[in-house]
Amino acid sequence: MNQRLLIRSSPHLRERDSVPRIMWSVAAALSPAAAMSIYFFGWDAVALLAVSIATAEATEVACLALRKAPLARALDGSAAVTGLLLAMVLPPMPLSASWYCAAVGSAFAIAIVKHCFGGLGHNIWNPALAGRVFVQFAYPAQVSLSQWMVPRALMGGTASLGDAITQATPLFTEAPIHPRYLDLFLGNGISGSLGETCKLALLVGGIYLIVSRRIDWRVPLFYVGTVFALTALLPARGEGPPPWMNDPFYHVLSGGLFLGAFFMATDMVTSPVTPLGRIIFAAGCGLLVVLIRFYGAYPEGVAYSIIIMNTITPLIDKWCRPRIYGSRPPRPAPRTT
Repeated sequence: MNQRLLIRSSPHLRERDSVPRIMWSVAAALSPAAAMSIYFFGWDAVALLAVSIATAEATEVACLALRKAPLARALDGSAAVTGLLLAMVLPPMPLSASWYCAAVGSAFAIAIVKHCFGGLGHNIWNPALAGRVFVQFAYPAQVSLSQWMVPRALMGGTASLGDAITQATPLFTEAPIHPRYLDLFLGNGISGSLGETCKLALLVGGIYLIVSRRIDWRVPLFYVGTVFALTALLPARGEGPPPWMNDPFYHVLSGGLFLGAFFMATDMVTSPVTPLGRIIFAAGCGLLVVLIRFYGAYPEGVAYSIIIMNTITPLIDKWCRPRIYGSRPPRPAPRTT
């Protein structure tokens, strides 16, 4: 045997993954959905993506400089992914009317949600979703869910990108027409944010992340599965609700559920670390989505569900902490009288 025994100090485990490799993999997984959004919404989508990503990168560099951290960290892809995800949850609008929404949201996500908590790996909430929630409160008229741009039709549709009209998103209860399942899945004529259009593209990217072991399959499965089950079981609010209100397929294929399940709830920093904890986390996200959609004043609940569950992630990790093999749980101290 010509091999020599090498003895080194711990740790001995070696992992090929790194932060840049993981982040750029997520960006690659999002590229099909981003490309489809550009097809549907044209240059408005390009401008929204560019402003959001550029602002995120610029804010990242500024925060690293203020913290006297290596500026090379701005190239690890985390800021670019945050900007990309934020753009995917914003509605496409003419650049003159919406560029500041993307800029403010990206700056808030990087500076406040990420670096104020210590930088990458220390943030409590998903930065992109926190930026989206902030923009929702700061500019409610610009990101209203009731009247958004009509995208270019993919096949057999009548919507045209050149039409200067708007329409309600599928989850808006007063929308006059609700599309077919196939149109929802492919994004054919579906209004909404950039990430609410082509579910097929999101599914392809999500499967890539699962196969490459970048995300845990339990999170999207139990997130979407919980929404599917509860929308069929829970009673809808009010008298004479829309016929699609208790249609589980319609709820799964509408809104930002696919984007949230595959790309937001699976964030390694803000989600639990154990398999059981991730199942509880995903089921809680699904429960909150259904409660908000059914009984809340807001027609969509993906962003709020993930942000709320991010907040209790430390508690879930505490509940689901694995026991060391062979050990026993501590016994309660005896009461003294």
